[in-house]
Amino acid sequence: MRRGTIRLITVLATAAVTTSVVAGCSTKNQVPSIGYAVDAAVTTYNGASTLGASSGTGAVFGRVLTGFFYTGPDGQQVADTDVGTAKEVPGETQTVQYRLNPDGVYSDGVQTSCDDLVLAWMARSGKHTRTGERGQVPMFDAASTLGYDEIERIDCQPGSKDATVVFRPGKHYLPWRTLFAAAEMMPAHVVAKAVGVPDVVNALQGGDGALITRIADFWNTGWTLAPGALDLARFPSSGPYRLESFSARDGVVLVANDKWWGDAPETKRIVVWPRGTDYAAKSKENALGVIDLGAGSVADLKLDGFDARTVAGRGAEQLVLASDGVFSRVEVRRAFAQCVPRQALFDTLGKAGEPPTHGLGASVLNSRVVQQDSLYYPAVVSGAERYRGADIPAATATLASSGTAQPTVRIGYRSPDARRAQTVSMIAESCRGAGITVLDAGAPDFSPVRLPEGAVDAVLAGTGAAPGPAGSSAGVAAFAALRPGSGLDFGGFANGRYDAITDQLAGEANSTTTLNLLTEAENLLWAQVPSIPLFATPRTIAFGHGMQNGIAGPTQAGTGWNMDRWVLQR
Repeated sequence: MRRGTIRLITVLATAAVTTSVVAGCSTKNQVPSIGYAVDAAVTTYNGASTLGASSGTGAVFGRVLTGFFYTGPDGQQVADTDVGTAKEVPGETQTVQYRLNPDGVYSDGVQTSCDDLVLAWMARSGKHTRTGERGQVPMFDAASTLGYDEIERIDCQPGSKDATVVFRPGKHYLPWRTLFAAAEMMPAHVVAKAVGVPDVVNALQGGDGALITRIADFWNTGWTLAPGALDLARFPSSGPYRLESFSARDGVVLVANDKWWGDAPETKRIVVWPRGTDYAAKSKENALGVIDLGAGSVADLKLDGFDARTVAGRGAEQLVLASDGVFSRVEVRRAFAQCVPRQALFDTLGKAGEPPTHGLGASVLNSRVVQQDSLYYPAVVSGAERYRGADIPAATATLASSGTAQPTVRIGYRSPDARRAQTVSMIAESCRGAGITVLDAGAPDFSPVRLPEGAVDAVLAGTGAAPGPAGSSAGVAAFAALRPGSGLDFGGFANGRYDAITDQLAGEANSTTTLNLLTEAENLLWAQVPSIPLFATPRTIAFGHGMQNGIAGPTQAGTGWNMDRWVLQR
């Protein structure tokens, strides 16, 4: 089914970059290993955790840890019927029946089961908390609880292939296809073994707080990745590839999973070169077959021997602001937004080739939660008018009204990144005129957790604070990043009305009501300024000459969304 889906997307996806195919060329041989350069930061196997979602785990392990759905190249959710089927059951209460493929088995020989769904739900429901420094905090460090917190129960016999997911009465979660997705459904049997229980279903539902704490601790940190020796027993695969090794010298090595029950991958070995790699050197060494990087992020990258194109991504390049420290007063946040040269940043750094007259990448991005090619977008962004460009007199006056004199703003991002360094430089030059000093706090080991820690005042990144591929049509990460209790809310923004709006939007089918709610949400966000959207992140995506089945994926899943279909001939 996935092969057929890829054929269909090849024809229909307007954003796709397809590779040239040389037919009947008997002098070329298939390359046995393809190098894939992507600016995700490999930090964890768990794409559902805050660390995984904010570092880009899904762009690396989407074909290693599969789910009922995956993010397609246009940002849409696509059913992965190799994994199983999911369908809504008619009735007054929203109910979804999940059925895993009878042949589904992890690379370690353990059958896939509904235990994995129960673990995903419990980890992301927000129902398990513990006492923290500022009161109750979630036990599980989940990137988002959206959708999962609407589930009342999952009917699952441990080890079964069937699960019935029942939502709370009166609730209807429209984007339910974003649940139990690729890179986010973790192997429950690994957790069970680590904490010493027969299965996690009974352990999680039994109410033993100490046991649930141990499960949460493993879910949070047990799949952390760092270059070096790995205990591969903790990292079984449910997809066409499995993780073989990870080192600074050899990258993230993925090899064909011989337990995979679907179509075997066309190329048996993929080497992922994540953020921190010297991409220019790898390109010169002829070690790369596919490149998916932020446009302009690598100053000396040569693309000789590649079919390359820069496209507008689904991720929103943005500044995420702290809600305390220098930005504790909303007037300072507004003054900063007024001095940020958004139009100049788009003109200089945000264009993906010649911009279209409308749609994705057409102009400065004026929304945090609505895609530019959405029919709602033109009507919901009126609140951005006062922040269209660098208005230094207005910024100076707003700052004066705040009672804050000559503030200093430290902007952090994952370096090296030439485009983001230039972004900070342009902001610093512009805001200097308003009496705001801007410092470049980029670092190779930067993480967005430095924002709540107080080490920086703003984060420059994509949707969900991801350093590389980001964004989807559903926009779950974008909504979650502005809700308290969400792991992705690094700035600490909290607004009850915004929460109520997004709760209603999740189940709202009426287009007029949706438009009104989205307009209110964006007006509220432009009034409070928890973040400053800049532009749809431009991505440079390139395929080596001789590549077949390469289709650009400027989304949170990255261009590796169909890496199991790649064929490179040289």
